[in-house]
Amino acid sequence: MTGKILLVTGGSRGIGAATAKRAAEQGYAVAVNYKSDEKAAAAVVNSIAKAGGKAVAIKGDMGVENDVARVFEAVDAKLGRLTHLVYNSGITGKASRVEDVTTQTLRDVMDVNVMGAFWCARAAIPRISKSKGGAGGAIVLISSVAAVMGSGGEYVWYAASKGAIDTMTIGLARELVDDGIRVNAVSPGMIATDIHAPGRLERISPTIPMKRPGTPDEIAQSVVFLLSDASSYTTGAILRVSGGR
Repeated sequence: MTGKILLVTGGSRGIGAATAKRAAEQGYAVAVNYKSDEKAAAAVVNSIAKAGGKAVAIKGDMGVENDVARVFEAVDAKLGRLTHLVYNSGITGKASRVEDVTTQTLRDVMDVNVMGAFWCARAAIPRISKSKGGAGGAIVLISSVAAVMGSGGEYVWYAASKGAIDTMTIGLARELVDDGIRVNAVSPGMIATDIHAPGRLERISPTIPMKRPGTPDEIAQSVVFLLSDASSYTTGAILRVSGGR
């Protein structure tokens, strides 16, 4: 082990699971956060353990402030002092035009996608910060090309939440330089995960210059690069991994 301790939120499936596995291969001890799918989280942890890595599953809803605090306390207790964070949790809500979206959908999306990211950053910073006795490290936030494309007619609120992540990335990066914390984002395009409504991948794939969706592992490789010392002069970057979109 390298002494690097990583929390991946939304780590039981898709991009989060791929990131947890890739990071474990690089020697990170990984906390795999999940909201409800205990079986999927356990499968990720078991896969990492079989490959010789160290991981634990920690339940918690990133859209609930008290759950976030409890997840970080569990990381402290089970793995030790955090050095790295990937905020991967995100939801879209049901697709519709803005005049048809419910207030509950708006609140749920903003709570998970934006408030959760802030709550996690707020908890991670004093643990990682060199100015507070931490080892220094990195935070990677998962954004989306929706932030610049707008998702009109489908998920404008989701796109807006990812625009907030882009702004947060730049601001936090500048704020935390002296704390020894780098902050970057990966902005995926269309990725083959279960976040999409049925048929959406097939409908949109022909509009992608590469004519296919990406894979979770293609995003995970970029995330792990930004976590690592290989990107030591990179902070405040938003890395677009989108097949040309």
